[in-house]
Amino acid sequence: MNNQIDLTDNFGPLYYPKAALVFYETKGMNADGYTEYFDMDKNGNLINAHPLSVREANQLVKSLKITEDKQAFLKSSGIMNPKILQIDPIHNGMVIWHTKAMNREMFFVEKVEIPNGKANVPPMLWVANRNKLSVYALSTNRRPTEKTTLYHAPFFNVYINGTVCMGTVDVRIKKMASLEEFTTAWENYFFNSYFSHLIQDHSPIKGNCVSLWKRLINTNLPFPKEVLTKSSRTLKDLLR
Repeated sequence: MNNQIDLTDNFGPLYYPKAALVFYETKGMNADGYTEYFDMDKNGNLINAHPLSVREANQLVKSLKITEDKQAFLKSSGIMNPKILQIDPIHNGMVIWHTKAMNREMFFVEKVEIPNGKANVPPMLWVANRNKLSVYALSTNRRPTEKTTLYHAPFFNVYINGTVCMGTVDVRIKKMASLEEFTTAWENYFFNSYFSHLIQDHSPIKGNCVSLWKRLINTNLPFPKEVLTKSSRTLKDLLR
């Protein structure tokens, strides 16, 4: 029996040594400096020593600027909101957060025959990076724990795994977006897009999704949590 598990999908990008800098300085009252640049061969040996050129110095500055940008991306602009559950700012970034039940403006394409308007939506769990969004429903407003069961989000345009089909929405998350800008942008992208169809015959609720939103739109009726259906996931399954 082969018990080996392939973990390569869990690895981040691998970085390989390419060059090295050596800084020299003279002794004495009027110390002078000199920087030497080395390339590296495939075995990690230093080769091709030469003074650091302007082009190489500019590349170094660019690399440091990219690192600085990554550190600023998803940085909170103040005290972190308790709705935030996890942050990973590396690469495309990733944030997991939750929202309490709320009243939101919703938009529907004409063919589903649901008027646009405001409706109460259930507590939600959001998972997003710079390019992709997934949403789930929660059964209570309490801050979720790792054991919290996730429910299917009761909306159109959502796959069974929670991924949102953004259709023709032009998603533009700023490279230097703060944590607050990031989460607000995704919430607005989701609710300001037009809900249009169920995906792959996935019915996210117990009952008819069209009838549900026809009943809730432009009323102050609370969202009926009893129509929610459990997914196969808990919050722990989404944590990195």
